[in-house]
Amino acid sequence: MHIRDQIEANLQAAFKPVQLQVVDDSESHRGHAGWREGGETHFNVVIRADAFRDQSRLARHRAVHAALGAELVARIHALSLDIGA
Repeated sequence: MHIRDQIEANLQAAFKPVQLQVVDDSESHRGHAGWREGGETHFNVVIRADAFRDQSRLARHRAVHAALGAELVARIHALSLDIGA
């Protein structure tokens, strides 16, 4: 399974978001640190879910990272998160 698909599946399962967009932005980082042939190194995620309603920004980021899991996060060089309720 592609990393993008894993990100999407994990976030869907954990938060049942009303909006979820996972974009592999790796190609625009070609030649930068962390980039590798084949991409799947840099991602932009927009997620909106009720689960984030009363959480601080830090708590939201921690929750997303926990849902993704340490093994998956370790395979990603850059993860941009836009999280809201």
